[in-house]
Amino acid sequence: MRVLAAMSGGVDSAVAAARAVDAGHDVVGVHLALSRMPGTLRTGSRGCCTIEDSMDAQRAANLIGIPYYVWDFSERFKLDVVDDFIDEYRAGRTPNPCMRCNEKIKFAALLEKALALGFDAVCTGHYAKVVSGADGRRELHRAAAWAKDQSYVLGVLTEQQLAHAMFPLGDTPSKDEVRAEAAARGFSVASKPDSHDICFIPDGDTRGWLEERVGAEPGAILDREGARIGTHPGAHAYTVGQRKGLSIGFPAPDGRPRFVLEVRPKTNEVVVGPREALDVALIAGRKYSWAGLGPIESGIAEASEGGCAEFECHVQIRAHAEPVPATASVRPIDPADYADGSAAISASRMNETDASYEMRIVPREPLNGVAPGQTAVVYVGERVLGQCTIDRTRSAIPVH
Repeated sequence: MRVLAAMSGGVDSAVAAARAVDAGHDVVGVHLALSRMPGTLRTGSRGCCTIEDSMDAQRAANLIGIPYYVWDFSERFKLDVVDDFIDEYRAGRTPNPCMRCNEKIKFAALLEKALALGFDAVCTGHYAKVVSGADGRRELHRAAAWAKDQSYVLGVLTEQQLAHAMFPLGDTPSKDEVRAEAAARGFSVASKPDSHDICFIPDGDTRGWLEERVGAEPGAILDREGARIGTHPGAHAYTVGQRKGLSIGFPAPDGRPRFVLEVRPKTNEVVVGPREALDVALIAGRKYSWAGLGPIESGIAEASEGGCAEFECHVQIRAHAEPVPATASVRPIDPADYADGSAAISASRMNETDASYEMRIVPREPLNGVAPGQTAVVYVGERVLGQCTIDRTRSAIPVH
C-alpha cells in the first residue's frame, strides 16, 4: 500500500513510520505545520509542531530512507481547533482540542489530501488498534498497553476513516519498548520527552491565553440555591470541578470546601457547591458518532424511537480516566432539558449537530466532575463503539 506517515517529530510517530516501511509499504513522511508562528521553539515537553519538531521528524525520515515533506495546515488548524476552543469556552464548555484535532485535521483534512494524492492509508503513532470483524468491517479497539492506550482520543473516527487508518504501535506492550527500538534504529528522538498540555498554549497559561481572546467581565458566584455569595473576574476562567481561585471570602455554612458545579456564560454566573454535588447520574450529548458500525447494525442494541434502545457498555470521560460500567441509548431529546440554556452549545458545533436526538449515558455509579464540552467515549469490551460531546449532565444530588 501507499502510506502517508504523519510524523510529529516525536518517538512514537518515527517508530510507526519505520514499522510501516518494514511491513513492505511504500511510505512517505509528512509533518504538519500547525502553528501560525513557524519559528517558535519547543520548551521542554510543552507544545508540539514547532520548527524543532519538524527538524526531528526530518532526521528520522532520512534514517528510515523515505521522502519527507512539510504541509502547512495552520489555517485549517486555527479554524477547526483553535477557534473552536475559544468558541467552546465562550459557551461555558470545557473542550478537548486533541479530540478536535484528530477529528478535523489528522483524519479529515490530512486524510482527504492523502486520498486525493493516491495514498491508501494514513499512519500515525497512536496506541490503538484497527480490527477487521468477521464481515470485514473495520473497528477501533484499545491498544495492547492499557497504560498508554490512546483509543479515547480516536473515538471520533468514523468507519470510513478507520478504513484508511494505520496504527503500527497498537500491539506494542509498552512505551519503553518503543524507545528501545528507536534507540536501536539510531533515532535522535529515542529519549525525547512526550509533549503535554495544549500544543497552541505552550507556556501552559490557559487562563491568561483565554483572557486575551475572550475578555473578562466580573460576574456573580452563586450557591446551588441561587444566592449570590461572591464575585468572579470572568466566567471563562472557571471549569467544572475547580476548587482553587474562587476567592469567595467566607466559608460554607458547614465549613467544607466549595467546587465549581456549573458555568453559565449567558448570565456570566458561576455556580459552586460541595464536592458530592459534582457527582452526575446522567450525561447526554447531541453530537455523537459511531467508530464503525453502530449498536443496531452490530447487534448490540435494538432500534427504538428512531434511535436505539439501552445497551450495556463502559464509558470513559477523560483520556486517562478509568472506564465505568454504564448503559447507553440514543433517544429523541426532551426540549425541556435544553430550555433554560444551561446545556449551551457553541455556534460552531450547532451546525454539526442533529438537534432531534441525543446519546444518553447512565453510569452504574455516579461520575465525578463532568463538564459540558468534554467527550464521553463508549466501549463494548475492548472495542470503541462511539462517542458524544457532552451537552448536559444531571446531578446525582438534587437541589433542595
